[in-house]
Amino acid sequence: VQLQASGGGLVQAGDSLRLSCAASGRTITGYTMGWFRQAPGKEREFVATVRWSIGSTYYADSVKGRFTISRVNAKNTVYLQMNSLKPEDTAVYYCAAGTPILSALTEGSMYNYWGQGTLVTVSS
Repeated sequence: VQLQASGGGLVQAGDSLRLSCAASGRTITGYTMGWFRQAPGKEREFVATVRWSIGSTYYADSVKGRFTISRVNAKNTVYLQMNSLKPEDTAVYYCAAGTPILSALTEGSMYNYWGQGTLVTVSS
């Protein structure tokens, strides 16, 4: 699976952005799709994930209520709608695909395929 993330940019605090992750090579059906991010000087962290089977979603506490992950299997695409952006959301955002077990949904090591990342910069 090849993943291509897009939609990043420079916005002001309080603005919204929608990131897209387009998959190619094979269908994303059967994969759990996730978004992770890495801020400058920090480790990569989990943001959100959506399971393929029943579409259940999980979020990091820091983005809960502001970000929404969704998937359109027919388009082989996953989205991350980000509202009420804060300067601390500034990071490179990566999409990922894998088959993690339920207890490891937030573990980046459980995802097999990664996109190249898209930069989100939120100014105060």
